[in-house]
Amino acid sequence: MKSDDAVTALAALAQESRLAIFRMLVKRGPEGFTPGQLSEKLQVAAATLSFHLKALHHAGLLDVRRDGRFLYYSPNFRHMNELLEFLTDHCCELADSTCSTAQCKPGAVEETASRRKRA
Repeated sequence: MKSDDAVTALAALAQESRLAIFRMLVKRGPEGFTPGQLSEKLQVAAATLSFHLKALHHAGLLDVRRDGRFLYYSPNFRHMNELLEFLTDHCCELADSTCSTAQCKPGAVEETASRRKRA
Protein backbone atom coordinates (compact mmCIF):
# COMPACT_ATOMS: atom_id res chain seq x y z
CA MET A 1 0.00 0.00 0.00
CA LYS A 2 1.23 3.47 -0.82
CA SER A 3 1.23 6.28 1.72
CA ASP A 4 -1.37 8.30 -0.17
CA ASP A 5 -3.75 5.29 -0.22
CA ALA A 6 -3.31 4.91 3.55
CA VAL A 7 -3.97 8.62 4.10
CA THR A 8 -7.14 8.44 1.97
CA ALA A 9 -8.42 5.41 3.90
CA LEU A 10 -7.58 6.90 7.29
CA ALA A 11 -9.18 10.22 6.32
CA ALA A 12 -12.37 8.39 5.33
CA LEU A 13 -12.45 6.64 8.70
CA ALA A 14 -11.66 9.83 10.63
CA GLN A 15 -15.31 10.78 10.94
CA GLU A 16 -17.63 9.31 13.57
CA SER A 17 -20.50 8.29 11.27
CA ARG A 18 -18.23 6.74 8.65
CA LEU A 19 -16.33 4.84 11.32
CA ALA A 20 -19.63 3.51 12.72
CA ILE A 21 -20.77 2.49 9.23
CA PHE A 22 -17.51 0.71 8.50
CA ARG A 23 -17.50 -1.10 11.85
CA MET A 24 -21.12 -2.19 11.36
CA LEU A 25 -20.24 -3.58 7.93
CA VAL A 26 -17.17 -5.38 9.30
CA LYS A 27 -19.40 -7.03 11.91
CA ARG A 28 -21.81 -8.12 9.16
CA GLY A 29 -19.08 -9.51 6.92
CA PRO A 30 -19.20 -10.20 3.18
CA GLU A 31 -23.01 -10.38 3.08
CA GLY A 32 -23.16 -6.64 3.69
CA PHE A 33 -26.14 -4.38 4.18
CA THR A 34 -28.30 -2.30 1.89
CA PRO A 35 -28.29 1.46 2.49
CA GLY A 36 -31.82 1.14 3.87
CA GLN A 37 -30.73 -1.45 6.41
CA LEU A 38 -27.74 0.67 7.44
CA SER A 39 -29.89 3.78 7.74
CA GLU A 40 -32.30 1.97 10.01
CA LYS A 41 -29.64 0.34 12.19
CA LEU A 42 -27.51 3.47 12.61
CA GLN A 43 -30.30 6.06 12.58
CA VAL A 44 -28.61 8.02 9.77
CA ALA A 45 -30.63 9.93 7.17
CA ALA A 46 -30.51 8.40 3.67
CA ALA A 47 -28.86 11.43 2.04
CA THR A 48 -26.21 11.61 4.75
CA LEU A 49 -25.61 7.86 4.58
CA SER A 50 -25.17 8.04 0.81
CA PHE A 51 -22.49 10.72 1.24
CA HIS A 52 -20.61 8.60 3.79
CA LEU A 53 -20.87 5.39 1.76
CA LYS A 54 -19.47 7.20 -1.26
CA ALA A 55 -16.48 8.46 0.78
CA LEU A 56 -15.75 4.97 2.15
CA HIS A 57 -16.12 3.38 -1.27
CA HIS A 58 -13.86 6.01 -2.88
CA ALA A 59 -11.23 5.23 -0.22
CA GLY A 60 -11.35 1.56 -1.24
CA LEU A 61 -12.75 0.41 2.10
CA LEU A 62 -16.11 -0.80 0.75
CA ASP A 63 -17.24 -3.09 -2.03
CA VAL A 64 -20.66 -2.68 -3.65
CA ARG A 65 -22.66 -5.38 -5.37
CA ARG A 66 -26.02 -5.25 -7.05
CA ASP A 67 -28.65 -7.91 -6.41
CA GLY A 68 -31.72 -7.09 -8.47
CA ARG A 69 -32.64 -3.54 -7.60
CA PHE A 70 -30.71 -3.53 -4.32
CA LEU A 71 -27.16 -2.44 -3.64
CA TYR A 72 -25.25 -4.22 -0.91
CA TYR A 73 -22.25 -2.59 0.74
CA SER A 74 -19.64 -4.78 2.41
CA PRO A 75 -16.13 -4.20 3.71
CA ASN A 76 -13.20 -4.64 1.37
CA PHE A 77 -11.28 -6.93 3.70
CA ARG A 78 -8.23 -7.06 1.43
CA HIS A 79 -7.87 -3.26 1.52
CA MET A 80 -8.58 -3.16 5.27
CA ASN A 81 -5.87 -5.74 5.94
CA GLU A 82 -3.42 -3.92 3.66
CA LEU A 83 -4.03 -0.75 5.71
CA LEU A 84 -3.41 -2.59 8.97
CA GLU A 85 -0.27 -4.15 7.52
CA PHE A 86 0.92 -0.73 6.33
CA LEU A 87 0.37 0.75 9.80
CA THR A 88 2.29 -2.01 11.57
CA ASP A 89 5.01 -2.58 8.97
CA HIS A 90 8.47 -2.65 10.57
CA CYS A 91 6.99 -2.71 14.08
CA CYS A 92 9.68 -2.41 16.76
CA GLU A 93 12.41 -2.32 14.10
CA LEU A 94 14.21 0.60 15.75
CA ALA A 95 13.23 -0.14 19.34
CA ASP A 96 15.39 -1.30 22.19
CA SER A 97 15.12 -4.79 23.63
CA THR A 98 11.91 -4.00 25.57
CA CYS A 99 9.86 -4.21 22.38
CA SER A 100 9.13 -7.38 20.47
CA THR A 101 7.23 -8.03 17.28
CA ALA A 102 4.73 -10.03 19.37
CA GLN A 103 3.54 -6.70 20.78
CA CYS A 104 2.64 -5.60 17.25
CA LYS A 105 -0.03 -8.27 16.81
CA PRO A 106 -3.70 -7.27 17.25
CA GLY A 107 -4.82 -7.78 20.82
CA ALA A 108 -1.29 -7.82 22.23
CA VAL A 109 -1.76 -4.52 24.08
CA GLU A 110 -4.97 -5.76 25.72
CA GLU A 111 -3.33 -9.06 26.73
CA THR A 112 -0.38 -7.23 28.31
CA ALA A 113 -2.71 -4.87 30.20
CA SER A 114 -4.78 -7.81 31.48
CA ARG A 115 -1.67 -9.58 32.74
CA ARG A 116 -0.55 -6.44 34.59
CA LYS A 117 -3.94 -6.08 36.30
CA ARG A 118 -3.82 -9.71 37.51
CA ALA A 119 -0.29 -9.34 38.90
